[in-house]
Amino acid sequence: MSVAAAIKARDAAALPGKRDEDWRWTDLRGLIRAVPEPSAAFDGELGPGPFDALAGEVVTIVNGRDAVHITVEPAQSRTVALRIVSRGSGAHAARISIDVEVGGRLILLESYEGDEGGYLSQTGLVFSLGEGASMERIVLAADGAEGVSVSQAEVTLAAGAAFAQTTLTTGARRQRLETTVAHPGGHAELRLDGVYLLSGKRHADLTTVVTHAGVDGVTAQLTKGVVRDQARGVFQGRIVVAEGADRTDARMGHHALILSDRAEVDARPELLIHADDVSCAHGNTVGALDEDALFYARQRGIPEAEARALLTEAFVGEVADRIAHEAARDVVRAWAAERLRG
Repeated sequence: MSVAAAIKARDAAALPGKRDEDWRWTDLRGLIRAVPEPSAAFDGELGPGPFDALAGEVVTIVNGRDAVHITVEPAQSRTVALRIVSRGSGAHAARISIDVEVGGRLILLESYEGDEGGYLSQTGLVFSLGEGASMERIVLAADGAEGVSVSQAEVTLAAGAAFAQTTLTTGARRQRLETTVAHPGGHAELRLDGVYLLSGKRHADLTTVVTHAGVDGVTAQLTKGVVRDQARGVFQGRIVVAEGADRTDARMGHHALILSDRAEVDARPELLIHADDVSCAHGNTVGALDEDALFYARQRGIPEAEARALLTEAFVGEVADRIAHEAARDVVRAWAAERLRG
């Protein structure tokens, strides 16, 4: 089943649904009875994106009308803002491929920007990092409340490469942000982090699959979520250590706060280990705000609403603190704080 194929053929039966194990919590086939007409070309004005001021280049795709290929030459450094914009109520798909060649460095500042239309969007991204290359991908996903948005990234690393990702989202009617990584070992380093901040009836699914195929690979993963009202957060993280991928060091953590009785979090962290000499661990917690911390804050004269906002900001702030790009880190912190306090 493929979202891109369903959009191209306008065939809702080709959409993934709850009978597909990896999609059982994000059922598109049960939600969408008919694939919308293709999105119209957009000829209006767009305001600035969240990262425009930080990037040397801005690439904008509106309603999936363009395909993009970006190459970072050996030893070159680039900072690119990539805007994926959805307008109206149609269906559209886009494909982006990025090659970071040997010793190259890329900062990718990616945003998903949707209006209030009932759109169906699929974005396919393919990232390839050469030996010794590095890339930091920072994603802000602000889809509309009625939108259905799927982003699927495939990452291939060479030995000695470093790939770091931080994804923040406020969800949509249905939203899935998926990352699949082919990890070669060979002292390549991978960081996959995420934050979901959900309210109303929004839904966000952060799914990752990492396959360690060789010795001496490192993966560090931290995802945190805050859900309230009738929102639903989904986290699926799978790390596979293949036979012979000795000395793999892989860590995964998922922690969520549920701030209302009708909100929901579904989490499935998995480690599939087929090698002996490894250091792997995962952790998962879902709970409410610490009532003792809330009490102490109120004792110090902080109003309850502000105290709750401060505690939730501190909770998700650990993820933002891991972002290496200082200016982007500041944008992310402000973006998250605005939505938590809103």
